[in-house]
Amino acid sequence: MSARQLRILTLNIAHGRGLSTYQGFHGARGIERNLLRVARLLNREAADVVALQEVDEDSHWNKRIHLLDFLKAEASYSHSHLGVHNRRGGRLPLAYGNGLLSRFPIEHADHQAFGTAEIGEKGFLYTELTLPDGHLPIVNLHLDYKSRLRRIEQIERLIVFLEERHAQKGGEGYLSPVVCGDFNSRSGKPNDAVAHLFKYLEDQCAYQIYPKNGRTFPSLLPIHGLDFILVPPSYKVIRCEILRCYVSDHRPVVVDLEILN
Repeated sequence: MSARQLRILTLNIAHGRGLSTYQGFHGARGIERNLLRVARLLNREAADVVALQEVDEDSHWNKRIHLLDFLKAEASYSHSHLGVHNRRGGRLPLAYGNGLLSRFPIEHADHQAFGTAEIGEKGFLYTELTLPDGHLPIVNLHLDYKSRLRRIEQIERLIVFLEERHAQKGGEGYLSPVVCGDFNSRSGKPNDAVAHLFKYLEDQCAYQIYPKNGRTFPSLLPIHGLDFILVPPSYKVIRCEILRCYVSDHRPVVVDLEILN
């Protein structure tokens, strides 16, 4: 990619379990084999920024492998940050959330869980990256899969955070955030999370949502589009693709962006 272009990829890696139904069915070698498949995908696509969901830091069910550190090393990324939204101690510990891999320095990072559950809690990771000629705020989001009302509440939490962060930054010339992740809802539903967030962002400036069409879940025979990248007018989208691959139960979404003056 040129200095004026960015490639962003989002993928729910399903705790490194690949296409199986439960990560606990795998030994450490099985988890690592699945992670190597993800790393090969990342190396092939050569994205500048990778937003990942369901990323474990220290969980018994995938043998306490730090998934983000593993992928960072295998895919040769310089910078990373993990926002843990679920944490449980004891004999069967859990610690997982959303992770970011970046070619660019991470100048600021924050994350929020939407609730206090020790397992199954969703949340978002907010980062600000230092680009050669500016800044890139990016939101990596994972929403509830059961309840539409809960997803709307979660989007409202994100909106409050974004408005507070905007106020903190004062009049600085920060770009509007790219928002991506696993929304667990479809863009065509007018009263669900994607449309709710898109309306808010569109009221601020002329956002676009990608992919326009297409399905991402389940990866073997996708019937739902659940994974999106919302792009502000600071960028021109020159490519969007849902990648046909089977490293997870979700298919990755990748966009190539041109940075506009």
